Amino acid sequence: MDYSKANGRIFTKLNGREEAMTYVLSLGGSIVAPPEGPDVEFMLRFRAGLASWLDADASRRIILVVGGGGPARTYQNALREFWRLRGEGPSGGAAKDADLDWLGIAATKINAQFVKAAMGELCEDEVVTDPSGPIVFTGKVLVASGWKPGFSSDYDAVLLAERFNATTLLNLSNIAKVYTADPKLDPAARPIDEISWEEFRGMVGSVWKPGANLPFDPIASARAQASGVRVICAAGRNIPNTIAILDGRPFEGSTIGATNAEGSARSRR
Repeated sequence: MDYSKANGRIFTKLNGREEAMTYVLSLGGSIVAPPEGPDVEFMLRFRAGLASWLDADASRRIILVVGGGGPARTYQNALREFWRLRGEGPSGGAAKDADLDWLGIAATKINAQFVKAAMGELCEDEVVTDPSGPIVFTGKVLVASGWKPGFSSDYDAVLLAERFNATTLLNLSNIAKVYTADPKLDPAARPIDEISWEEFRGMVGSVWKPGANLPFDPIASARAQASGVRVICAAGRNIPNTIAILDGRPFEGSTIGATNAEGSARSRR
């Protein structure tokens, strides 16, 4: 198997002919189900945009890996408060982290089921809950949830990118770009257009904490770097921008692991 690019779109060449590659999107739970509840208006626009894009080429397929969003944080915060009131302290090692992760995973499953139902006839198969197990993909869209403790659904998206030979993963969240620091805390923070995996991992660290609010999971980042998968972070509610990325057209976002990043972040001044 070898790879080539045509008109900005990535293809996989199988048996001497080119076929459109399966696209993997890590769909942030914060845009599917914010704290106030599932965003129906977003799902209407998102489904319409994807359906139109998929209809334009019969060989196109998309995998959506859905995060936990508002429900995950609601239950995780409630459990942390329960522990606090019992005098157990804010943390309790791996066992408590696993409990928090399992709550997050449960939230990804209900969000993923919502997305699957919203996709209707585009998604013919059951929600994938284990990216390492048997997977049936007969429709145009496949939906996946979180898997097990120790990382976020970003990691599951990387595993699915590897499995379906996707060299680029689109990470859709409530931020338009990765910044050099948290812009809410640092007024000097700058948006980044391109950054190497080495520098990005230096920013986010190497440890996963349940409910962490990061552009991309540190554990998933290590796996993506090792696998040669690049990640594009972009604002998920901007549907035309998402379609531009899928088409290989100019877009607003940050590319992690860009081949021309040359080991240092490039940002707009």
